[in-house]
Amino acid sequence: MLKLRNLPYRQGVGVMLFNENRQIFVGKRIDNRSAWQMPQGGIDKNENAIDAAKRELKEETGITSVTIIKQSSKIHTYDLPDYLIGKIWKGEFKGQTQTWFLAQFIGKDDEIKLDQKNPEFKKWKWVDLKELPNLIVPFKKKLYQELIEEFKSLI
Repeated sequence: MLKLRNLPYRQGVGVMLFNENRQIFVGKRIDNRSAWQMPQGGIDKNENAIDAAKRELKEETGITSVTIIKQSSKIHTYDLPDYLIGKIWKGEFKGQTQTWFLAQFIGKDDEIKLDQKNPEFKKWKWVDLKELPNLIVPFKKKLYQELIEEFKSLI
């Protein structure tokens, strides 16, 4: 396992998307029975963070009707638990560094379409901000709490 801990971090982005009721979008992952998360994903070669965030949001949810409010003031990092290192992302990374964006959803709920080309979510819902840390997998909980602290006054 020590060798796997020397792997690099994957460069990624995430979107904390809120609606007119100040609720946050979460999707239930297809590959995990209990995990919910906000949209997130990797940054492609020659892509900047904001374009990656908009692309990931569209690829995972079909959503394009957004206004970007703020970029996170720091890069957030999380490590995968030992049992996942070497199993996801083709075994090339030990975790992710992520730039997060706060975005307001300005469309209607019928814009949300999870049946994309490579679906990641099987369900979605809007939740109150205080519910977020209880829905996420434990290894991302600290990151979500940091995002809540940074963005809550803007929602």
